[in-house]
Amino acid sequence: MTDPQPAGWSGIGGDGWADLAAIRVRLEAGADPDAGVYAFGGYDGRPLHFAAEWGSPETVTELARHVADVDAEFDDRTALWTAVFAHRPDNARALVAAGADPWRPMMAGWSPGRLALAGPTPGLFPLPAGHPGLTTDETAKATAAGRLIAALADIGDDYMGVACVAALTATKAARRLEAQPADTAAIEAALASDPWADPDDHLGIVGVTDVPGGCVITQPWGYVPSTSEVTVPLSVGTVCYSLFADPKSGTQGLVSRDGAIEDSDTHPGGGDAGGHLTADEILTEYLYQGEAVAYVCAMAGLQLPDARAVAGPPDLWLRLPERDR
Repeated sequence: MTDPQPAGWSGIGGDGWADLAAIRVRLEAGADPDAGVYAFGGYDGRPLHFAAEWGSPETVTELARHVADVDAEFDDRTALWTAVFAHRPDNARALVAAGADPWRPMMAGWSPGRLALAGPTPGLFPLPAGHPGLTTDETAKATAAGRLIAALADIGDDYMGVACVAALTATKAARRLEAQPADTAAIEAALASDPWADPDDHLGIVGVTDVPGGCVITQPWGYVPSTSEVTVPLSVGTVCYSLFADPKSGTQGLVSRDGAIEDSDTHPGGGDAGGHLTADEILTEYLYQGEAVAYVCAMAGLQLPDARAVAGPPDLWLRLPERDR
C-alpha cells in the first residue's frame, strides 16, 4: 500500500514551479502555500522553497504573497537561502522584495547574504553595518574555487574515472600501484580509434600527471581510478579523493586516507549542504556544486593550472597489474 498523495501540489516538479498559471490554479483550488510538497519521505515540503530553486521570480512572488512567513525554514534553511545556494539571483531578489531577510542567521553562520558574498553574485545584497562579511580564509577559498573551476571548464565528464592524490608524485604513484610504463604511442593510437575495442586490456591502463600539490590519475573511458585497488595504496600517508562519472548512475565518489577507505558512495559536487555540516563544509559544497572533478581536486589540495591532467594527454601512461582491472 502506498501513502495517499495530497492533491494540492502532487505532480509538480522541476520546471513546473516556473509555471505561474499552474501555481495560481493550485492555490485557487486550495493548495496549502506553506506545506504539501513531497520531500524526504513526507509531504511537509514548502512550495516557496521549491519555487526558489526551480521556479521563476513571478512564481516566487505569487507564493510569497500567500505564505504565513516568507522566512519560514525547511531543511534548516529559508527559501531565500535556497535561492542563493541554487544560483538563482532573480528569485532571491523577488524574495527580498517580499520581505525575506538576507542576513537572518542560519546554517553554521551562513546567512543568505554571507553565502552570496562567496558566490558569482557577491553584490546581490548590500552588506549592512555590523554584519560580518567573508573572512580572509573564506575569500581565498572562493577565489581558488573560481580559478580551479575555470581551469577545468572545458573537460567532458560524461564517462571517466579520476583520482586526485595529495603530496604524491606521479613516479611514486606508479611505484605504489606496481604499475609499468606503457607504450605511449601505441596506447594513444589504439584509444583514439576505440577505447572499448579491447576493454579487458584498456581497463588496465591509466594516465598519471604531476600537478601542484600532488598528482592526478585518470581513465577517460573507465572507472578504475575510483576503485579501492587504486585509491587505497595511493593514500598511504596522505589522502586520495576519486570519482567515477557515469551518465546512467551519476557521479560516485570514494575517499581513501592513510591506506584505508574513509568514505564511499559519495556524491562529489552534489551540493548537499544540510545544517549537519560545518561552516567550512557548507562553503565547499556551495563553491563546487555541479563541479565534481574540481571538487575532488580541491579536496585533495591540488591546484591545477589547466585541464591537461584530466583531459590529457597525461605525463605518463601506466599499465596496472592484472588485479586492478
